[in-house]
Amino acid sequence: MDRRESMQWMLAAAAAGGPAWTSAAVGPTRTRRDAHAGIGTDPDLVKTYRAGELWPLTFTAVERRCAAALCALIIPADERSPSAADLQVHVFIDEWVSAPYPRHVKDKAMIRQGLAWLDGESRRRFEHDFAGASVEQQRAICDEICWAEKAAPERAAQATFFARFRDLTGGGFYTTPAGMADLGFAGNVPLERFDGPPAEVIRLVGLA
Repeated sequence: MDRRESMQWMLAAAAAGGPAWTSAAVGPTRTRRDAHAGIGTDPDLVKTYRAGELWPLTFTAVERRCAAALCALIIPADERSPSAADLQVHVFIDEWVSAPYPRHVKDKAMIRQGLAWLDGESRRRFEHDFAGASVEQQRAICDEICWAEKAAPERAAQATFFARFRDLTGGGFYTTPAGMADLGFAGNVPLERFDGPPAEVIRLVGLA
């Protein structure tokens, strides 16, 4: 099973157990009478917003470069689709952590600290930042934090960061047209018959 297929199964399992996050980057619905709470009014839902229009973005140029490299490492380009970085998923993550809602604010601190750690660790080991490292060097760092249960105790915070960043990368990638095509998602199309979910999915969610 390749890295991309593993990501698809991980996201399916996460969805089966309850979504880790379900709101769009614009956050939960609020009415105009809530404006005094400091978050503002509902966005115009028929308008397409560019990153940074709803609220100022957070990442510095260095952080965005590091985030792009990590996105590309988590979901690299292959014969089926571009990489997560090619699809600007790191910009989506910047938009996400810049939102003023409590979960997003919590993610902002975690993500920025994690990106700083990646750059610092890469400089310590390889004498250049994470984005400037080779893919093999990037993997050497991330292999130590990509599974929380296998990470060293002193790397617990970094493993938590990586898990969250991976979730955001997968969510951002697989909600783009290219990501949906990679999944084989056809959208709402008429079917002559529907035989239910595949047996593999039934087993995965523990209903077999």
